[in-house]
Amino acid sequence: MTRTGTGTPPRTATITVDGRPLTVVDGVSVAAALVGDGRWTLRRNPVSGEPRGPFCGMGVCLECEVTIDGRAGVRACLTRVRPGMRVGTGGGDDGDR
Repeated sequence: MTRTGTGTPPRTATITVDGRPLTVVDGVSVAAALVGDGRWTLRRNPVSGEPRGPFCGMGVCLECEVTIDGRAGVRACLTRVRPGMRVGTGGGDDGDR
């Protein structure tokens, strides 16, 4: 993948998702990085256990909440990837890919 018009590849960052390293484009939202990796389930409803994931993409619905660097309830759609970030989802071991 290249940036339009530059011919140079985008910068990447390695993050850890549910204990597994993942290399993504640096600076994209965490939600975009996870969906790009095939992860649509980012958490489970605490009452029903139903899978939840990105819905509105602008921080209103709270469906994309994950744990980032030990802090729970972080909206993945509003948080930009940075190198070394640790992301925990409630989506299960395989991320429901």
